[in-house]
Amino acid sequence: MDTTQDFDGTTVLITGAAGHLGGAVARAFAARGARLALADLREDALHGSFGEPDARRLHIAADLLQPAEADAAAARAVERFGRIDVLCNLAGGFRMGEAVHETSARTWDVLMDLNARTVLHMAHAVVPGMLAAGGGRIVNVGAFAAREGAARMGAYVASKAAVIRLTESMAAELREHGVNVNCVLPTIIDTPDNRAAMPGADPARWVAPADLAAVIVFLASDAARAIHGAAVPVTGLS
Repeated sequence: MDTTQDFDGTTVLITGAAGHLGGAVARAFAARGARLALADLREDALHGSFGEPDARRLHIAADLLQPAEADAAAARAVERFGRIDVLCNLAGGFRMGEAVHETSARTWDVLMDLNARTVLHMAHAVVPGMLAAGGGRIVNVGAFAAREGAARMGAYVASKAAVIRLTESMAAELREHGVNVNCVLPTIIDTPDNRAAMPGADPARWVAPADLAAVIVFLASDAARAIHGAAVPVTGLS
């Protein structure tokens, strides 16, 4: 897997950038020379994760559940860097515990909004520019658990399954236009939050953020130019 490609001159827009995975993905692209447009709900969270923005790194505060804010985030990236070559849809959320017959409308709406609607809004904001430029790369984050139903995770797996189906549909629509769309399917990611939530688990069996970032970088690279609509499992040792 080629993760050494030079991304110099390439603009990468990352949503959910202030999270642990967002930091790993941003660092991986920055190490390869990419210009970064980092989007998250709060600008102070971006500053806390990355420090002050600079000539190669733009911080964008945006509520991606609002179509106008998603459009504005993409417009800011284009205004600063001229184009968006890669879109990494990392924004998302997780909840479990309710059986399907007990699932509240709130739980359903939150997970569908965070995991699927953000992908739709960013597609609306970014894809037209990629089509005009003649190409691009989009990498979405699904979940390994979304391959099949699971007890007390119905809303979550449904929302992440929607990401997989959206990825496949976008790939079918855009592959003839030079835009590759793929997604990754991680198991549990080794983050401080997950370690705190599962103190008895063995995090050595989870997916390191840097390892997942390497797969995302690969899917954004020229080495993956023949890959369309893939849902790539990233399962660590589990």
